[in-house]
Amino acid sequence: MDRLQQAIQKAREERDSRQVQPQSLKLTQNEHPDPVPPESVGEDLWLALPEIKIESRLIPRKRLMSFGGGADATPYDMLRTKMLQQALSNGWRRVALTSPYSGCGKSTTAANLAFSLGRQEDLRTIVVDFDMRRRGLAEILKQTGTSSMSDVIQGSVPFHEHALRYGNNVIFGLNYTATRNPAEILQSRKTIEMLEFLEAEYKPDIILFDTPPLMASDDSHGFLRNVDCALLLAAAEETSIDHIDVAERQLAELTNVMGIVLNKCRYISGAFGYEYGSY
Repeated sequence: MDRLQQAIQKAREERDSRQVQPQSLKLTQNEHPDPVPPESVGEDLWLALPEIKIESRLIPRKRLMSFGGGADATPYDMLRTKMLQQALSNGWRRVALTSPYSGCGKSTTAANLAFSLGRQEDLRTIVVDFDMRRRGLAEILKQTGTSSMSDVIQGSVPFHEHALRYGNNVIFGLNYTATRNPAEILQSRKTIEMLEFLEAEYKPDIILFDTPPLMASDDSHGFLRNVDCALLLAAAEETSIDHIDVAERQLAELTNVMGIVLNKCRYISGAFGYEYGSY
């Protein structure tokens, strides 16, 4: 663990000295993205999107713990609040979720963060699945369709025909089919243009990206320079310290590391001062 902490500290010092800012649409360090009430900006665009339907039987099966709020949602609500505090204090809007390898629960975390953010009615959130080699979020949420985010990026499917709305302030962009060449698509100028379009048209306060694992392919490496920061997901008792160390250093070369989240972690009764059992 000492080695990991030293690596994290070194990476943070290097980032502080570089202070690299992503290219476009980034707020300055002292500018905060003021929350915009959903009814005041582009409400028709949001409400025109079809609403996502989540079957109640899937909620426990897919571990959508934050869907209904309450005690079960506490870990994700805490993560949401810490994430928002850092984002607002640093002027960050684009937040990526990634992991060293698959199986760390980043897509489940992205879904739960979306539902947790949805309960903050003064914030608008767009959740985009850029892990395009699989169905990912679409499988977790049990949604069906014929297109993917690669079709939206390449212009063959308009975003408003592809996206789904949860409530009045969350939009999902899912993958219903796998993409053959996601690395090339994610590194293309069209991806940057699509993000600029989303921010200009829908004016989200936060955009969450479910991105591919860092060590499985080069899919994320070209794209992550276009986000403001990233959360690194690791699986308790599965992801080794060495893998976390390497992944964190790789991530630090691409963007700001917001933090490392230990997922699938079981706590004894009394965690966080409550008797909620395991998270």
